[in-house]
Amino acid sequence: MQRSSTVRMAVLALLWGSGFLWIKVALNHGLSPAQITIARCALGAAVLLLLARSAGQRLPRSRSTWKHLVVAAFFCNALPFALFSVGEQTVDSGVAGVLNATTPLWALLIGLLLGTDRALRPVRLTGLFLGFAGTLLIFAPWHRSGLLSWGALALLAAAVSYAVAFAYMARKLTAGRDPLAVSAAQLLTATAWSALALPAAGPLDTDLTGLLAIAALGVLGTGVTFYLNYRLIADEGPTAAATVGYLLPVVSVSLGALLLDENVGPRVLAGMAVVLVGVALTRGRRAAGTVVSVPAPKAYAP
Repeated sequence: MQRSSTVRMAVLALLWGSGFLWIKVALNHGLSPAQITIARCALGAAVLLLLARSAGQRLPRSRSTWKHLVVAAFFCNALPFALFSVGEQTVDSGVAGVLNATTPLWALLIGLLLGTDRALRPVRLTGLFLGFAGTLLIFAPWHRSGLLSWGALALLAAAVSYAVAFAYMARKLTAGRDPLAVSAAQLLTATAWSALALPAAGPLDTDLTGLLAIAALGVLGTGVTFYLNYRLIADEGPTAAATVGYLLPVVSVSLGALLLDENVGPRVLAGMAVVLVGVALTRGRRAAGTVVSVPAPKAYAP
């Protein structure tokens, strides 16, 4: 791997993994989940529109493409972005990053249910069981200190939403020649979806820290990260780019502990390790996937 790609991968992992931190900071400084979701989608769309314009790419003109974008934007952006903000109201940012890592497990399960993924060799089946065993270990419903709560379930639902979106997009929507423009269109559509929650957003009551947190989440964690991932896939291929997905929970847990004084605990760390091993086994030697239009196709960003 080229040195520039290695640096790009490290920056990408840091920016995507820090998304959980920025959500938590924004919540702690008075922003509501609806406000965070709307601002994140709008800022991410603005960044991608500028990047698309600079690259000479134009927004889609096909009506059928926009119809598919309506579905993709809901399940891959508006809904999971909102669920992460709702979940982190009561759950640590590090745990949110760990639960987000279950996305490929749900994606495989959905593929099996839909009949689009029939290559379930023993190694992949073992990985699927291991992954969900790790998730169960994280939740630990048998333990008083377990994470079985509405907040944690919202985070898990966000991971499932990503998986639904990827299954849909793999069949109905690809970036084609203009990935930046298609992604910008998707986030514009997600902004429209999230704007429906404006009546429940409440008055804006935050400070400079809250505004900086949401700016970092939207500009860096949503807009810039897609461009970095797009370049990494173009330079090194999807398999190398997918490696970033294994770094995200590590980054989120580390930042939560260092900057927010979060204590994840040995059980959650053990569960995270089991989940990541399971994910690695489910991937096997298959390619990481096709380049799709979302900011976070195979790295499962928050």
